[in-house]
Amino acid sequence: MRKRLLTEVEGVVAAPVERVWRALLDDRPAYEMTTELGDHTVAYQGGWWYRGEWSVTAHPEGARVVLRVYNVADRLGWGVPLANRFFVGFGARTRQTFAEGLTALGERLGCPSRLLP
Repeated sequence: MRKRLLTEVEGVVAAPVERVWRALLDDRPAYEMTTELGDHTVAYQGGWWYRGEWSVTAHPEGARVVLRVYNVADRLGWGVPLANRFFVGFGARTRQTFAEGLTALGERLGCPSRLLP
């Protein structure tokens, strides 16, 4: 599989990695996607191009959560960035949605969270 990174966002949740990891897995998408589970990583792949890879690692403040969105289209892969330009703000929307999810995750765990630059 060929992966081309489209956007990456990251943040910190002030809780232990294992707590954040378990909570993140509880938030799995409700719609049909292929899911690959690894050691503190999970990937969701669906549609003709989308792959979102989440990881949780240690951070001095608790746990670092990273989302990387890839274009994995085998055919017409060149069209994904072009199509995303028609959806102006794909990266900004991904960052905003990630930030909202990170805030909700922190609230559910009863601890602060923040987006990293």
